[in-house]
Parts: sequence; C-alpha cells; structure tokens
Amino acid sequence: MITVIDYGMGNLASVKNGFNKLGYKVLITDKADEVLKAEKVVLPGVGAFADAVSNLQKLGLDKAIKEVIAKGVPFLGICLGMQLLLSASYEDGLNEGLNIVKGKVIKFTLPPSYKVPHMGWNAVKKSQQSRLFKGIADNSYFYFVHSYHAIPEDESWVAGRTEYGITFVSALEKDNVFATQFHPEKSGETGLKILRNFGEM
Repeated sequence: MITVIDYGMGNLASVKNGFNKLGYKVLITDKADEVLKAEKVVLPGVGAFADAVSNLQKLGLDKAIKEVIAKGVPFLGICLGMQLLLSASYEDGLNEGLNIVKGKVIKFTLPPSYKVPHMGWNAVKKSQQSRLFKGIADNSYFYFVHSYHAIPEDESWVAGRTEYGITFVSALEKDNVFATQFHPEKSGETGLKILRNFGEM
C-alpha cells in the first residue's frame, strides 16, 4: 500500500494512477494518524510553498512526515513535495520548510533565452549510486514544471542534476528519503520505473 498525502495542493490523481498502473494499491489521505501507519509515503505537490507548509501544519501532517521519516519508512517527495523537505524557501519571502534536508529553495536566475517556469522534458544526470534510479539509464528524460529549485547544503543528498541555463539539483536521496523535482507520474515509462523502484523498497 502506498499512502499519498493530500494537503490540498498535490497532483493526486496522476500519482495514484501511476502507482495503480504498476499494480500498487494507493490510499490518499489528509489524516496524520493514517500517515503514521503507512508502509510507504508520497508527498506530491503543485503550488505555493508557504500555502503548502500552512496546510501541512493545520492538519498535523508536518509532524507526521518527520515521524515516519525518523522511523525509516520509505518516503518520496515530488516537485513541491521535494522542495518542502528543505529548511527554507525564498518564494514570496522567507518561509520555513520541514528541515529534513538542510538547505534552501530559490527562484531560477537564468540567461534571457531561458523561460521561467522551466517546463517540459529534460535530462537527469545521476550523481550517485541510486536506488531510486536503479535500472534507469543516465541522462534519461523526465517532465518538469517549476520556477524554484533546491540547493541542499550537504552534497551527499544529491542523486541527480539537470541543465537548464544553470545546473540544478533535480533529485535527492539518502537512507529512506527520496525526492524528485520532476514529475515521474508524468514522465512515461521511465517515470513509471521510478515509481516502481520506490514501490519495491
């Protein structure tokens, strides 16, 4: 069973459909007690960082996320769900994140020929031996939609990088915590392989 956190900002249907296609049962929930009982947890997200943090806190999901990660439960953050793991974001001022990964989230500063948001297919170069990218060729393409990117303080968290005007961190991985800036649920068969790798952990 894959538990997907509903805090009012996730692309829940696509994530659920992706796991269902692979044969996994999915529970979508906004209840902290159900998250605490989960075998695997996914935090998707689309939208504003500050609103997301506020919603998580109102539902007590911020504490539940920290607790399941501390217990060693496999955890996957997707897009905004990845950014929320960082210490802080500079989207619409300074906003505190979950502080699972020390670091910050900042807006793209790019050459004039590059559009923001970064939207579309782009390659991910693997940065470490990764369980999330197991069986996936280096520089495989995934689908992105974002205007902000994460800068972790500890390089050992970095599982993948992508070039778009600058080189930015597009995947994180350490112990039981995994995260992607791209949307695996919208990235075709290669993206489904990411979801399968997570599901098999």
